[in-house]
Amino acid sequence: MFTPVRSRVRTAVLALSAVTALALGATATTGATGAAAAPAPAKQGPTSVAYVEVNNNSMLNVGKYTLANGGGNVFDVAVIFAANINYDTGTKAATLYFNENVQRVLDNAATQIRPLQRKGIKVVLSVLGNHQGAGFANFPSKQAASKFADQLSGAVAKYGLDGIDFDDEYAEYGNNGTGRPNAGSFVYLVSALRADLPNKIISLYNIGPSASRLSYGGVDVSSRFDYAWNPYYGTWQVPGIALPKSKLSPAAVEIGGTSQSTTADLARRTVDGGYGVFLTYNLDGADRSADVSAFTRELYGSAAVYTP
Repeated sequence: MFTPVRSRVRTAVLALSAVTALALGATATTGATGAAAAPAPAKQGPTSVAYVEVNNNSMLNVGKYTLANGGGNVFDVAVIFAANINYDTGTKAATLYFNENVQRVLDNAATQIRPLQRKGIKVVLSVLGNHQGAGFANFPSKQAASKFADQLSGAVAKYGLDGIDFDDEYAEYGNNGTGRPNAGSFVYLVSALRADLPNKIISLYNIGPSASRLSYGGVDVSSRFDYAWNPYYGTWQVPGIALPKSKLSPAAVEIGGTSQSTTADLARRTVDGGYGVFLTYNLDGADRSADVSAFTRELYGSAAVYTP
């Protein structure tokens, strides 16, 4: 039985309190430090992505895995999961929200983000609905979408991040008197964000109303994404977006939650099918080298080594 969506532990959020396919060059974002990133040892094969539930786990876990053969990073993209799109009932506008755990990671970028970037790992912020009616698919105007895009790009600049990931779940469109999904909203948002972030990652967790609303008024924003991935862990599903295989992850696994045999099979299909991305979720602080090796052997011909 596959996990239909990530089995998140999101208590603080509910309390409201995506190296061949890397499209943005060989140097990681250095943010406010200005320090050049040390290039990772060469690695041939798909881009590996790791979502980290920062309510429970450290982003630094992503940098603890290397390949036994060659020493390259296992993971190329680390995703901070997750910020939220909230709704301000006073201004009647969407607002970017960080729970205390996400805020802690961002405020401590020097110790939580820069070490990964110095290894050559891109660090992306995922943004998720928060049950308040605000979502990527229901901005009432182009101007409203652009204002939220400015909040996103402002966060990328302020915290020295490498991009934004869109996850259109849990918005509960209609709450607080908000509108239902409309045809132009996500197109406006992605267009504005790409204009703000011409050289950063924009990725799509391929789920929700936004994922099926990528074209409007003669504009198709599919090509403005760097990556798109399957949202159903333990399964194979090619994202329905007009991107080359090098930017798609039909495979999705939950580390420690998807069996090693299934993980290996999905990684094998990724290589055999010529796809350029492999998505993983829920990397924690335990030694998961056996689970990670299940896909690295297929993707890169090497076991993974965990270094605490």
